[in-house]
Amino acid sequence: MTETLVLIPGLLCDAVIWKHQVAALGGRYDVRIPDLTGFSTIPDMAAAVLRDMPSVISVAGHSMGARVAMDMVRQAPDRIARLALLDTGIHPMREGEVERRQILVDLGAREGMRAVAEAWLPPMVAEGAFDAVPSLEDDLFAMVERMTPAIHGGQIAALLQRPDPRALLPTIRCPVLVGVGEKDAWSPPAQHREIVDLIPHAQYAVFAGSGHMAPLEAPDQVSRALAQWMTAPVRTEMVHG
Repeated sequence: MTETLVLIPGLLCDAVIWKHQVAALGGRYDVRIPDLTGFSTIPDMAAAVLRDMPSVISVAGHSMGARVAMDMVRQAPDRIARLALLDTGIHPMREGEVERRQILVDLGAREGMRAVAEAWLPPMVAEGAFDAVPSLEDDLFAMVERMTPAIHGGQIAALLQRPDPRALLPTIRCPVLVGVGEKDAWSPPAQHREIVDLIPHAQYAVFAGSGHMAPLEAPDQVSRALAQWMTAPVRTEMVHG
């Protein structure tokens, strides 16, 4: 039976963020990308993904999607064969976060999602990335512009009331990959060392030259890391049911 690999997009992202990984891994696995645009809490997102997927799945999440993936482990630990967390965090809300995020929500409501993309995306990628790879800018801007102010507001609401996963991480027993762009200024590598230190036997990967949007910025590196992670053996009861 073909294993199912679930790739969960982050804030204001859709399947395009994973397009290179789908191309690289889709021939070997049943790759599925859920739509998180209709929800405004992380637990609701996680429950919806679990409801729509086979009984045993490997899950990789990017940014907000990794927080959803962690909540899937909280809700259904016996269904998660492998877990990958990319460009994310486990910290609770920080001082000033509500106000900073609200500025972008208000901008989208007032001027539209193109304005949000212009303000939000450049700091999300490595310096010079858009000049070096014009298709990266095209993909990311188009992706954000496919969203709506309502979707943006709902996803920000989910992040502002996000669960604290720190107590969960030491209990995780499935194979775990933690990956981050070397130049991710939003969720830097040091932030991911904290995650690695809390999860028993977690593997750590730093994607050279990449900012926060690693699946698109460093597609070959991310695909190789996920391919290797997908070969990690899972618990016997998951294989045999």
